[in-house]
Amino acid sequence: MQRATGSVKPIILLALGFLVLVMSVLSALWLSVLQEQAAGWVRHTLEVENRLNQVGRLVTQAETGQRGFLLTGDQSYLTPYRQGIRQLPVALDDLSASTRDNPAQLHEMQQLRALMKERITVLRQGVELAEQGKNAAGINVVRDGAGKRYMDQISVVLGRMFAIEEQLLAERSAIAEWRTRAARIILALSTLFVILFGILALIDAKRRLDALRSTVDSLNEEALARGQAQSQVHQLQKMEAVGQLTGGVAHDFNNMLAIIVGSLDLARSRLKKSDHESVARYIDQAQEGAGRAASLTAQLLAFARRQPLEPRVLEPNRLVGDISELLRRTLGETIQIETVLAGGLWTVHADPEQLESALVNLAVNARDAMPTGGKLTIETANSELDERYARQHEEVTAGQYVVICVTDTGKGMTPEVIERAFEPFFTTKEIGRGTGLGLSQLFGFVKQSAGHVKIYSEVDEGTTVKIYLPRHRGDSTQAAVTATQEELPLGKREELILVVEDEARVRRMSVDVLVELGYSVIDATDANEALALLATHPNISLMFTDIVMPGMTGRVLADRARTERPDLKVLYTTGYTRNAIVHNGIVDYGVAFIQKPFTVATLARKIRDTLDGD
Repeated sequence: MQRATGSVKPIILLALGFLVLVMSVLSALWLSVLQEQAAGWVRHTLEVENRLNQVGRLVTQAETGQRGFLLTGDQSYLTPYRQGIRQLPVALDDLSASTRDNPAQLHEMQQLRALMKERITVLRQGVELAEQGKNAAGINVVRDGAGKRYMDQISVVLGRMFAIEEQLLAERSAIAEWRTRAARIILALSTLFVILFGILALIDAKRRLDALRSTVDSLNEEALARGQAQSQVHQLQKMEAVGQLTGGVAHDFNNMLAIIVGSLDLARSRLKKSDHESVARYIDQAQEGAGRAASLTAQLLAFARRQPLEPRVLEPNRLVGDISELLRRTLGETIQIETVLAGGLWTVHADPEQLESALVNLAVNARDAMPTGGKLTIETANSELDERYARQHEEVTAGQYVVICVTDTGKGMTPEVIERAFEPFFTTKEIGRGTGLGLSQLFGFVKQSAGHVKIYSEVDEGTTVKIYLPRHRGDSTQAAVTATQEELPLGKREELILVVEDEARVRRMSVDVLVELGYSVIDATDANEALALLATHPNISLMFTDIVMPGMTGRVLADRARTERPDLKVLYTTGYTRNAIVHNGIVDYGVAFIQKPFTVATLARKIRDTLDGD
């Protein structure tokens, strides 16, 4: 009897063990299903958040494109606007499908659709008015506050929907975590009864754990990428705000400099050095200071992308070859300069003076990074930036470019310095050496020229700055270069010039300069007075007018004047470029223009060129 009882116990234990094994397996399978279900809900929540992000991005994209078009008139801004308007309904439908199982989200979705409909209506209204030539009315639509109110309400609704999904994500993640923990406990208990089955269960659990860790790593990477994207957006917004500020400051400063430079030129021309050498020296020093101030405002305008560019078809190899000779004389004997010019190099369409200035700034920075001497290499090449590169750099358009590389063997830059290198007034040099505007001027010029600039650097190894300028595919005929004239070209008393300038001091200075140059001059304080003088003085040879004036701009004045006098010569001037003859920083073809502040010599030649031109 004892034997029978003894033989029964192992069977019972085996049966219990088998039962526990079966229960553990079934429990593990059940928890696995629940875990997969919980993970599916987590993925669903993340998908909803991604679609919320997409809706927010598309409406922001449409609004940015609309405002860009209204402010600049540039048709290229309509591309992101139209893409946003076209893709928003699809994105809303996808979001609605993803949230139809949640009553709270369905309620928010109804409000979001209604707000989106109103916002799209306002956006379309502004664009349609601008396309009809009613740009001011279009801007008023933006300024009336309705668009901002809808955007604020859309942001609130999206925020509430995000909050709902975040709460669901937290709850579902907790459930998934609890189920994972329970599965581990059951699998651990099963190993006490059957080692083999326990090992298999642990292997399965480890596989699932690795999958979960992979998911977590992916989520962490996505969060990091999102943070970096937000940082880039904040940086661009900061740069744009600084650009607007510098543009406004430079405008007023250029008007003041126009008075200083012109007055100094007049005073200098009337002094005889043999009688007033000390006074002449002081005037020379004042002219040097005014010149530096004018250079500073030019750098500010270049960074703000408001510097008026007069691009020409250029052969980069020829420009680099010419400037390398200048750099050899400028940088000193301790710097070895080498140029590597590519054969068959494409042409570009850019402002030669701005490009030369950018290369000189880079060379000076390179020299300062090599205080004990070193090697500076300037290299040219044809390059193609593909779609993959363009996706990694949002401001880049894929296509063919000419690249100019400036490489030094200096101290190099840390990643933190590279990140801030293009910020205005940022410099690593000691106080008193440089304004911190050299690289920011380069950045503004290249972006204004539809190009791209990239810095590569390693500490103690050196730095390479690559300037990408779009390949020019049009007529490659070079514009003639006017030889520098030693003597000022003078006018004739029978040549009558009308000066139109609302700033009294600038107007008086301009009149004095033109009289000094030999012209007969009359002046007007605004467009209406100028039109009256044109009507009573049919012998006016040229109208020299400011562009930015209250009431009627210089361009509108010229258009009205030419309805009566089609042959009237017009020379425009301004200290700021957001106006009627400069579009995206490029002076209109065939327009005579001189940037404030200008010297007597520059004005004399520009007046003569305009009068003698066809």
